[in-house]
Amino acid sequence: MKCITCGAQTSHSVTTDVTELGRCLIIIRNVPCYKCSECNEVIYMADVVKCLDKITKNAEIAINEIAIVDYDGLAA
Repeated sequence: MKCITCGAQTSHSVTTDVTELGRCLIIIRNVPCYKCSECNEVIYMADVVKCLDKITKNAEIAINEIAIVDYDGLAA
């Protein structure tokens, strides 16, 4: 897969996704992605985006300020 920012080659990797929702900070570790070898742009596939949305909505309901979750444990 080519990077949508610079056109270089990407490779399958994992990353940490950080989402700020008002007063709430949600950190999701080990998120599968494609990462650019040149500019480090992170590209998520559609199924990962859908899962991140679900995790974020569930975490937003359950926490006050900060949540750190592992993608592998919640993606299933």
